[in-house]
Amino acid sequence: MQETREINALFNLIDDPDEEVYSTISEKILGYGKGIIPNLEHLWETTLNEETQERIEMIIHRLHYTDLQNDLTEWRDSPYNDLLFGSLLVCKFQYPDLHTTPVLQDIEKIRRNVWLELNSFLTPLEQANVLSSILYNYYNLKGSEIAHTNPDDFFMHKVLESKKGNTLSNAIVYQVLCELLDINARIINIPRQCLIAFFHSDFDPDTYKGNPKNKIHFYIDPTSGHAYSHADIENYFKRISVPPVSFYFKPLSHKRIIQVLLEEVAKCFTSPKDEYKQKELVKLADLFS
Repeated sequence: MQETREINALFNLIDDPDEEVYSTISEKILGYGKGIIPNLEHLWETTLNEETQERIEMIIHRLHYTDLQNDLTEWRDSPYNDLLFGSLLVCKFQYPDLHTTPVLQDIEKIRRNVWLELNSFLTPLEQANVLSSILYNYYNLKGSEIAHTNPDDFFMHKVLESKKGNTLSNAIVYQVLCELLDINARIINIPRQCLIAFFHSDFDPDTYKGNPKNKIHFYIDPTSGHAYSHADIENYFKRISVPPVSFYFKPLSHKRIIQVLLEEVAKCFTSPKDEYKQKELVKLADLFS
């Protein structure tokens, strides 16, 4: 965006000690939209005062945040909510300048390696074994239970870069690959767990009226790729003293997965200085309520 007299005047007032003046100035700058970000970045580079730099950083963050709100709203309202694209939008909260091409290339490499090993004669369990072997043994993806200590564990590009995620982010990677390979496997809502259920090929959650559990072959643990049987899951429900109602076996929609992802990332920002990020992420998750 070209420098104008008005933009220069606004920039000269960013360091005003009066909070009301600064609030008015920042709102006017935000009104220019994300096109003003290069100007703000140049201002940051040529500013020596740390407090002023922090103010500039916050304005840039708010511009990116508004842009992300719009992108997530558009994704939510689109007829086909691509799960990979939705998860990459979540990454842009913390990494607004993320280049998605390397992520798409990584996913395509894994998909192709799995596809080369698949054929139409394999059973669902054999398909799962191929996918899990390539993802966890050949590609060396590692997984852990959810801990809200590092937001990077939730971000798709960081998971693929470090080959380490948590049960939710790994499950999203697994489901994305299954969708690209036309394998009917989806994340389900088991209490205190995140599991992938391998459904019968004819199962459609939008039309099936019975208990989805009856259409599940087996379950996959996304931290390791290990398979669980129906008996394993029944024992789990007994252990946690929760009745295994049909709701828990229904696959989560793409919108719900992204909402859960946003809610979980929000729990990583608990320090007073990051409280605003937690509020922003909760607000983004509320877009899907």
